[in-house]
Amino acid sequence: MSHSAKNTICLWYEDAAEEAARFYADTFPASSVGAVYRAPGDNPSGKEGDVLTVEFTVLGVACLGLNGGPAFKHSEAFSFQVATEDQYETDLYWNAIVGNGGQESQCGWCKDKWGISWQFTPVALSKALASPDQVAAKRAFDAMMTMRKIDIAAIEKAFRG
Repeated sequence: MSHSAKNTICLWYEDAAEEAARFYADTFPASSVGAVYRAPGDNPSGKEGDVLTVEFTVLGVACLGLNGGPAFKHSEAFSFQVATEDQYETDLYWNAIVGNGGQESQCGWCKDKWGISWQFTPVALSKALASPDQVAAKRAFDAMMTMRKIDIAAIEKAFRG
């Protein structure tokens, strides 16, 4: 990956970059773990031989996990936004993230156990919100605002009125 990807998303973990990368690879298609680099010497966030960085891919997106210690925490200012095809896929990913020590939030957002934010956004929701029928789009938006995980049937019902 390091030679083919010109731009890579670097995600700072306290000390669990490899664990997170392996979880993402097991959870999402088009995801894998590449090279794992160990610290050549002691450093502020760890000891010689500790995992320093991990190359991985999440749904085709090149990432680098950095075990940087506790100095910086994740926030909702960064999230992975995953377009889901149907309720099954939405539920599958949501339940994987939340069920592995994660936490539910609002409007299709959740956080994994390492603090990374995820949005599982059904294609049906995006289409409803982008509709030229502004009244119907507003009904779908208002329905979404009451949800944690997105319920596609409820969005479509609200859109139809």
